[in-house]
Amino acid sequence: MSNLIDLQFQIEKLQKQANEIKAKEFANTVQDILAKMQAFGITVKDLQSAKPARGGNGGRGKFAAGKAAKAVKSAKGPKKSAQPVAAKYRGPNGETWSGRGLTPKWLAALVAQGQSKDAFLIA
Repeated sequence: MSNLIDLQFQIEKLQKQANEIKAKEFANTVQDILAKMQAFGITVKDLQSAKPARGGNGGRGKFAAGKAAKAVKSAKGPKKSAQPVAAKYRGPNGETWSGRGLTPKWLAALVAQGQSKDAFLIA
């Protein structure tokens, strides 16, 4: 089994190899990016004004897909505004519950004591 010094030497060697590969591929990558920018009509200004992506971008870097991402967002439609729901149940101390979500503790305790949930319905 390798010791720490051997592992550190291997890490250093691999890091140098990675840097050499990166340097060799840099020019080709820049040319590829420029070709794609030209094909899609993307300008440097488009890239600078792009909002940073919120993760889940598949490792494509720090910016969202630009125009395509905006088109997807607008296709979703308008957001529904959160409207409060009218109370459906009222407790003996004035507590209220809409009937949605988990049963509140005050109502669960009263039902556990044998009272009917329907007894607390608001007319």
